Amino acid sequence: MIRVTVWNENVHEREQEHVKAVYPDGIHNCIKRFLESDEVAVTTATLDMPDCGLPDEVLNNTDVMIWWGHCHHHEVPDELAKKVQERVLKGMGLIVLHSGHYSKPFKLLMGTSCDLRWRDGDRERVWCVNPTHPIAQGLPDYFELEHEEMYGECFKIPKPDDVVFAGWFAGGELFRSGCTFTRGNGKVFYFQPGHEEFPTYKNEYVQKIIKNAVQWAKPVQMLETLECIHPEEPIEK
Repeated sequence: MIRVTVWNENVHEREQEHVKAVYPDGIHNCIKRFLESDEVAVTTATLDMPDCGLPDEVLNNTDVMIWWGHCHHHEVPDELAKKVQERVLKGMGLIVLHSGHYSKPFKLLMGTSCDLRWRDGDRERVWCVNPTHPIAQGLPDYFELEHEEMYGECFKIPKPDDVVFAGWFAGGELFRSGCTFTRGNGKVFYFQPGHEEFPTYKNEYVQKIIKNAVQWAKPVQMLETLECIHPEEPIEK
């Protein structure tokens, strides 16, 4: 069983009626519904909960965390962001969605500003540029999102291990829409589509990508379970 925690600010859905109309019970619950299965158990956490919904008990029992944030990154305590970073280094998978590129955990793991270009909604064509990657399994050559917030290069991140998806917008902009990274024992996937005003997470291909990413990012072995060999101890041949 893969234990997934979906973290969401859950501010726009509570305060803005046009967003609530798209995700009436929050982006986190939308993602939870399509992820849950006999193999995947999903817990949700939001910014307004005690400890932002991520006390040690939850963190230490999470195999893969999904993170959606937008305008309230600064309200996540630095100490909590550091704990998330440390869990990834030990082996927890992290899937960062849309404007989560500015989240504290992602910026800690990237070590860069994670700046990019952006503007209001546009039609996006999401190209699968690495069809052999596990996250791309079952995806067509491309799919289109009628409305999505434009993110464009230059995306100020370290060089990814793999670029799995690339976005092209009707305005002509290009973006590395799906990137993977390895940090310590953990795997990180950043996926660009998912603006709160549009029903992006109801798209079958977006759902497939996130499902695949959970399977890809699940821990092989958490670092705390590994035994260290001390230099003074003989190594058996």
